[in-house]
Amino acid sequence: MTQRHDPGPAFRALHKPVDPFILANAWDAGSARMLAALGAQAIATSSAAHAFTLGRPDGGHITRDEALAHAQDLVAATAVPVSGDFENGFGEAPQVCAETVRLAAEVGLAGISIEDTALPGSSAYPFELAVERIRAAAAAARALGRDFVLVARADGVMNGAYDMNEALRRIRAFDEAGADCLYVPLPPTTEDLRAVCAATAKPVNALAAASYTKLSRADFAALGVARISLGSALARATHRVIHDAATAMFGEGDFSSLSQSIAGSRVDALLARET
Repeated sequence: MTQRHDPGPAFRALHKPVDPFILANAWDAGSARMLAALGAQAIATSSAAHAFTLGRPDGGHITRDEALAHAQDLVAATAVPVSGDFENGFGEAPQVCAETVRLAAEVGLAGISIEDTALPGSSAYPFELAVERIRAAAAAARALGRDFVLVARADGVMNGAYDMNEALRRIRAFDEAGADCLYVPLPPTTEDLRAVCAATAKPVNALAAASYTKLSRADFAALGVARISLGSALARATHRVIHDAATAMFGEGDFSSLSQSIAGSRVDALLARET
């Protein structure tokens, strides 16, 4: 199903602080269609989940061309807006990040996120370079001639590269540099997440992972969050089913876990709804 020419306005309108929507990360056309049929208002790629489909680990092991082609598949699969998890923008230089924005818009994405991690490692780009990368990406987004939501990620807390004070310093600078949405994955506490939301008037993304899976949508709303993404959680849950079922089958000859699978007719019906 082909999206409208400019998915940006509809995507931007979903970003409402204290009234968060769920950005559902998919990993192929089928998962994107199922999620949309089940109520997802927007879909995102997941760099980790995409890497898994290619038989690769997470963290800088897919190319920009591969990410763009994958994103284009998801755009074509469903009518809801699609955002790209584009890691570090696929290059260190600010001009590379800018070109990534332009290419992402060309394949029909409603926006992308760019993190400050110097992939494939876990160290963070120096502060000034990190800000310049977002400034260049934001300038490219504004020059597109259509709406495009740029998310700036400060991943150093999650990766152990810096503390919350530095994360707050970075998202304030990313805000000033023109980012449309700010994101600090997995702050240590919910009060730290509240501080992230308080540090900017712009929408904040939160990740439903680790201890944050214990929070409800209402809990995220109370903290000031505008968007809740799933990252690779659904893909990892799928891999958990494969792991547990295969361990039982090949280890003990036990097939009982397969009885818990969803009916094929139900999957067919959901896929047909988005066709």
